[in-house]
Amino acid sequence: MHLPKILTIPTLYLFAATTMAQYPANSWPGYRGPSGNGTSTAGDIPVVWSETRNIVWKTLVPGRGWSSPVVMDGMIWLTTSVPDGKKVQVIGIKEKDGKIVHNIEVFEIEFPQEQHGLNSYASPSPVLEPGRIYVHFGAYGTACLDTRSGKVIWKRKDLQCDHGVGPGSSPFIYKDLLILTFDGQDLQYVTALDKRTGKTIWNTPRGLDLSGFTPDARKAFSTPVIVQVDGKDQLISPGPHAVMAYEPLTGREIWRVRYEGFSGSSMPVTGNGLVFFNTGFSHSSVVAIKPGGAGDRTAEGLRWMNKRNLSARSSGLFINGRFYMINTAGQAKCLNPDTGAEIWSERVGLETSASPVYVGGLVYTFDESGLTTVFRPGDSFVKVGENRLPDGFMASPAIVDGALYLRTKTTLYKVGR
Repeated sequence: MHLPKILTIPTLYLFAATTMAQYPANSWPGYRGPSGNGTSTAGDIPVVWSETRNIVWKTLVPGRGWSSPVVMDGMIWLTTSVPDGKKVQVIGIKEKDGKIVHNIEVFEIEFPQEQHGLNSYASPSPVLEPGRIYVHFGAYGTACLDTRSGKVIWKRKDLQCDHGVGPGSSPFIYKDLLILTFDGQDLQYVTALDKRTGKTIWNTPRGLDLSGFTPDARKAFSTPVIVQVDGKDQLISPGPHAVMAYEPLTGREIWRVRYEGFSGSSMPVTGNGLVFFNTGFSHSSVVAIKPGGAGDRTAEGLRWMNKRNLSARSSGLFINGRFYMINTAGQAKCLNPDTGAEIWSERVGLETSASPVYVGGLVYTFDESGLTTVFRPGDSFVKVGENRLPDGFMASPAIVDGALYLRTKTTLYKVGR
């Protein structure tokens, strides 16, 4: 069994998710992997590949979707949609040979909302546990399916908001709960469903006064993490212009920290007793939050904010005492986590939405042109390799058993030796 690595510091313990111990070792159950932070202990991952080298198989994925592949029990799962968004589907692909064995229409949508060109109708990544896949399409619906038969176990279509540019927040499993984030132009709330039945367990409005902002500046697309503070789990959930901590079993808000920024889509990462994430756009910045306390903790909880060309759609990495992120322009940045000061900045690609991963002592980045850059983390930038595939990356990768599963805009690749 793969257990999450726990960082121990005085009175504060930070880790990605309390449910990870139930996952098989050879799995990538959600958007940021088994540890919830984009890192993998897999070995023998190729550094070099092309259409003719180190490609085990490739499979054309029907439709259009930016959700990241998830992997368990020999199957890869992802979501997609027809181009006009009126039907959304779940695709199941055999890990061994790339054969599509499931193509399940989950929802039919009569009137899809407006969608930004950078987004898709199937951008939230699924989340897996043994025997179950949970898929989320924002206001278009949420469902649980049996991974063996493909049968739908339950569906919900009544959880609504106006995403403005399409859905983005991925579902998150905590114990017996499936936690969903809805930060729309009209409504902003977090809700938890009984993962067995789909019944609502709690629903908590953000409680933000956004009257001074345009509708476009009231939305966000982040996915939460679990942080353990003084022995108790807290759900850390960034939204528009603020991050909140909730009791994950009840939805009660514990504390909040305010900032400027909306349309944030990064999943927080933890390290050195802090929580790091990108605030999105407008006054875009990377922030470091000290979790703990109660009520409005902006003055005490906001440890630093770096606004130096740090707009990002992707999530970051915390590696050996350094925070790494890729901005939207394709620049990799290494920051001091204690101060936010930039240690180095180097170009690793063009426009970037996919999140980087850390495996085998190396960081892999993926841009929208199809370029992957591999570098060694540290206080200086050391490039190890570059690779290119056609069509480009919007989805983040999965890593299982010495293989990278890379979803381009059209195709799923298994990269391995």
